[in-house]
Amino acid sequence: MLQIGLSGGLETLCGQAYGARLYRRLGLYLQSSLIMSAAASALVSVLWVFTEPVLLLLRQEPRVSRAAAGFVRAQIPGLFAFASLQCLLRYLQMQSVVLPLVAFSAASFALHVALAYLLVGVLGLGIAGASAAVSVTFWAACLMLLAYVLRSEVFNETWKGFSVEAFRYVLPTVKLAAPSAVMVCFEYWAFELLVLVAGLLPNSTVSTSLIAICTSTETIAYMITYGFSAAVSTRVSNEIGAGNVDKAKNAVSVTMKLSVLLAISFVLFLAFCHNLWASLYSGSAVIVSEFAAIAPLLIVSIVLDSAQGVLSGVSRGCGWQHLAALTNLVAFYLIGMPLAIFFAFKLKFYTKGLWAGLICGLVCQACSLLVITVRTKWSKIAETMQQEKASYGGLA
Repeated sequence: MLQIGLSGGLETLCGQAYGARLYRRLGLYLQSSLIMSAAASALVSVLWVFTEPVLLLLRQEPRVSRAAAGFVRAQIPGLFAFASLQCLLRYLQMQSVVLPLVAFSAASFALHVALAYLLVGVLGLGIAGASAAVSVTFWAACLMLLAYVLRSEVFNETWKGFSVEAFRYVLPTVKLAAPSAVMVCFEYWAFELLVLVAGLLPNSTVSTSLIAICTSTETIAYMITYGFSAAVSTRVSNEIGAGNVDKAKNAVSVTMKLSVLLAISFVLFLAFCHNLWASLYSGSAVIVSEFAAIAPLLIVSIVLDSAQGVLSGVSRGCGWQHLAALTNLVAFYLIGMPLAIFFAFKLKFYTKGLWAGLICGLVCQACSLLVITVRTKWSKIAETMQQEKASYGGLA
C-alpha cells in the first residue's frame, strides 16, 4: 500500500502535465518517481526483515508470526519490482493507455497462476514457493511494461530517455507522493488494524477469521471502485491541465454514479448469497453463521467505500493529497478506531462493534471528501496550471 500511495503523486503530476501538453515532463516525473520509490523500497525491506519480532510485540500467535515473516522476507526482491511497476502503471494510465495494461495484467496473472501451481502444488515449497511466485510475477510484469514504454512509438513525445534532469523533479514528486502514501496507508492500515484488534476479542479464532473475511470482501468490492477512481483521477487531472473545468466536473458526477451503481450490484449479491460467500472462505458453520449476522454492516461499509473511492480519485487528480491524508487520519484514527474499540470491548458488541466503528470512520471520510469536492474552486486550479504552462512556454 505504501508503494501504491507513493505512485499516486504521478496521478496529479503526469495527469495535469499531459492535459497541458507538457509531454516531456511525464518522462521526467516517471524517472523521479522511480528514484523515490527505489529509496522507499530499501527502507521498507529493512522493516520486513524484522517482521516476526514486530508481530510478536503486537501479541500475535508465534507460529503465525513466524510463517508471516518467512512469506514477507521472501518477497523483498519483488518489492522493488512492485514499486517500479506502480510508477509505470500511473505513467501509462495518465495518458489513457488502457488496453495494453489489461493485456499485460492478464499475462502476468496467467504467469502467476502457473508459477504458484508449480512451486506450491508440484514442488511442494509451501509458503516460500507462494512468496517466490509473487516476486517473480512482479518482476516479469515490471520488465514487460518497461520494455513496452522503451520500444513503443506511442511514447515518443513523453519518453525522451533517461536523464539526469529527473533529479530536479524528485522533490516536487516527493511533496505529492508523501501525502498520497499517507492518505492510502491510513485507510488500508485501519482495516488491517481491525484484524489485529479482533485477535484480542474472546474466541479470537472466530473473531479474527470473521473480520479477515469482511476485510477481504471489502477489498474485492473496492477493486470495482478502484477502476473508477483511477478513471476519474485521469480525467480530472487531464481536463484541469487542459483548462476544461466543466469537463472535469462532469467526469466526477458520471464516475460517482457509475461507481455507486456497481457497488449496489455487489451488495445485492452479498445480501442474497452471504452464506455461499462465507463458505468460500471457511467450512466452519459458526463462522458462516456469524458472517450472516455482520453482513448488513458490511453492506453499508461497501456502499460508503465506493463513494469515497471515487472522491479519493478526485483528490489525487486535483493534487489534494494532503487534505485527503488529514481527512483519513481524523476519520479512522480519531473517530473510527476509538469507536470500534469502545463498541467492541466496552459495549461488548465484539466483531459487530469493530465493524460499526469502522463505518463511523467511513461516514466521516466520505462526507469530508464530498464537502471538499463540492467547495472546490475548479477554475482557480485550472488557472494555476495554465500559469505554470505559460512560464515554461508549453515546451517543458
